[in-house]
Amino acid sequence: MAEQVDFHFDVMCPWAYQSAIWIRDVREQIGLDLRWRFFSLEEINRVEGKKHPWERPWSYGWSLLRVAALLRRSSMDDVDRFYDVAGRWLHVEGRKPHSPEGARGVLEEVGLDPDLVDAALADPTTNDEVKADHDRVVAVGGFGVPTLFFGSAVVFGPVVVPAPTGAAALRLWDLVRGWEELPGLFELRRPKTMDDWRTINDTFQPYLTARDWQTVQTPVA
Repeated sequence: MAEQVDFHFDVMCPWAYQSAIWIRDVREQIGLDLRWRFFSLEEINRVEGKKHPWERPWSYGWSLLRVAALLRRSSMDDVDRFYDVAGRWLHVEGRKPHSPEGARGVLEEVGLDPDLVDAALADPTTNDEVKADHDRVVAVGGFGVPTLFFGSAVVFGPVVVPAPTGAAALRLWDLVRGWEELPGLFELRRPKTMDDWRTINDTFQPYLTARDWQTVQTPVA
């Protein structure tokens, strides 16, 4: 039986997009049972007094996840393809999937009915499904994406640019899996040099051009 990995993502996150490229490569090589789950950066970074994303007619990342939630009811593969195309639009091509029109365009490119956007927004239980996935991460102390659940482990990350593929992807998977053996290991971080930041900035430039918001990150302990 293929090993199950739950990958929590927000379409808006450029780091999660890179990790999604990596985990798909690993899946192709060793046959992971990859389950796409949701998390909202809009909600975790919400300023007190502002509306929750589910209280708005349209919220950039949250509403895209509602479309994905509707797709997931019948096909995890459709979620995979929807996230793949929406992520490519934003993080590679500098396009805007995060409007109703953009989401419809993503569905059309995937080969699905663009009216599913309206169906997802008309169904309040899609809010419930996104929130349940989001709350699952928060309940274990999570604060961002990607967050992976596998075996007995919950891991934030990997935070990697660019996404490794091939043998390097499998090596990174082995290292990530190693965290399960060390429940007292909470964090490892590599300092980022100016060259590192230039590489990250170059990789994220399409996202930085296409986004319609300023990135906010709530500090965590």
